[in-house]
Amino acid sequence: MGSASEGRAAVGGRDRDEEGRARNARPRDGLGRPLPYGEHGVARQPEGVVRRPEETVAEAQALLDAGKPFHAHEVFEDAWKSGPDQDRGLWRGLAQLAVGLTHTARGNVTGGVRLLRRGAGAVEEWAAGDARSRPYGMDPVGVVAWARELAAEVERDAVAVDAGDRAPRLSGGTADG
Repeated sequence: MGSASEGRAAVGGRDRDEEGRARNARPRDGLGRPLPYGEHGVARQPEGVVRRPEETVAEAQALLDAGKPFHAHEVFEDAWKSGPDQDRGLWRGLAQLAVGLTHTARGNVTGGVRLLRRGAGAVEEWAAGDARSRPYGMDPVGVVAWARELAAEVERDAVAVDAGDRAPRLSGGTADG
């Protein structure tokens, strides 16, 4: 059996596979930040998982509620890449919202606000062209309102937020309301 690093080489301080593609194997914390090698991190989301849309929503909500928006973004990204063309804007927008929450929790106010607003715009644009009011049990109007309110608050106060406390309720409202 080969070691976990077999087939990778540190090139410029980064993990690379034999073709030179990045394969960062460093452990990560709950917000997706790399930790030093050898430290215990949070289990990573598997990539390329094809889920039913309702499974995507349920898994992403559980991750958001657990304060792991970085991981939720990976779930949304899988849906964006594997789902039907007509839903890609929805999943991409939700992935942007999750990354926006990740950045605000990490203290990157500018980047977090920008991504929250970009994701809100993408979800709103998608919803304007879709006849369903609650696609896959979600409340896109409520999610957009959550993102815009959080962006305004973070921009005004210029402070990091607790990702779990400020997680959206994809089915409507906020985690605490």
